[in-house]
Amino acid sequence: MPDSGIDLFDEFAVQLTADGTPATPMVVVALDAFGRETPDRIARTAERMNQALPLVIGVLRGPVTPGLTPLLAAATLTLAADATANSVPQAVVVDDIDAALELLGAAVRHSPRAAVACGQLLRQTVRLPTVPALAAEAALYSMLLGGTEFERWLAERGAPRTVAPPEHALVRTHRDNDRLTITLNHPQRRNALSTRLREELLEAVRLADLDSTLTTVEINGAGPVFSSGGDLDEFGTATDLVAAYLVRLDRAPWRIIDRIRDRVTVRAHGACIGAGAEVAAFAGTVIAAPDTYFAFPELRMGLVPGAGGTVSVPRRIGRWRAAWLMLTEQRLTAAAALEWGMVDAVEQTRS
Repeated sequence: MPDSGIDLFDEFAVQLTADGTPATPMVVVALDAFGRETPDRIARTAERMNQALPLVIGVLRGPVTPGLTPLLAAATLTLAADATANSVPQAVVVDDIDAALELLGAAVRHSPRAAVACGQLLRQTVRLPTVPALAAEAALYSMLLGGTEFERWLAERGAPRTVAPPEHALVRTHRDNDRLTITLNHPQRRNALSTRLREELLEAVRLADLDSTLTTVEINGAGPVFSSGGDLDEFGTATDLVAAYLVRLDRAPWRIIDRIRDRVTVRAHGACIGAGAEVAAFAGTVIAAPDTYFAFPELRMGLVPGAGGTVSVPRRIGRWRAAWLMLTEQRLTAAAALEWGMVDAVEQTRS
């Protein structure tokens, strides 16, 4: 990988191999080298970075200076060593930049098609209203379901388990005057967002959408975690990918949650993985217990977040830090989530 992007514009292409795999899914640009460049040169470089097809990873070993702002904004994300960069949403401060680059590179090499697609999608969704952004995500997610990287993950996972569906409701609702409490109620499966749970959640949030007298809507999870994400035993069952795309749009509780977000509070605890984190981020207020953590495992599966995460998460923490989490599967603790804006408060879970 190049150590400077000043004269290496040709590297901003993915250079597909014969089977369509990106040979250059990630380009590293040493941003410190631009400290001596003119504003015009920086602006032209930033424009090329904005148009790049691969992931463009900035590396900043020194302090953030105002002149570098266009480059940080144009990159997919920037790894920084200076702690003062914590206040810059385009930067991810790490203890060891070289180790972080290796972590990121290994994840991208494992699923280069999904990685490039994720980077491009995040550049689009931040510019679009909610429904068109969700449509872009659903289209890409459904396309990747037919890809070789997802096929590989399915083979590595092995046959899905056969689990008897529970007789009780997977989503509980309780109304108290103008307050509606919605509880994800499948702790035996760590509140995994199965088709059935998704449908029951959709009906619950529709109730809140239709009844304007419900001024407060709280969503929480029963058991030790808020939600472990999508039900992995249902992955790979879609046979019609166009239908899968339409279902992801039409049967999406997160679309309704976004519409009533000013009335919605999510109380998260324990694991908020994949879809669990994505849905939570749509709420107007997210309160996390101290043991909460967020993680996005989709890239390892050859996918991108598919429950609205490329829409909801960047709106909270910016597309750059969202890219870091989605590309690396690194856990975001409750304390770090508060610092980044993924949650609005950290409080002990109410008894």
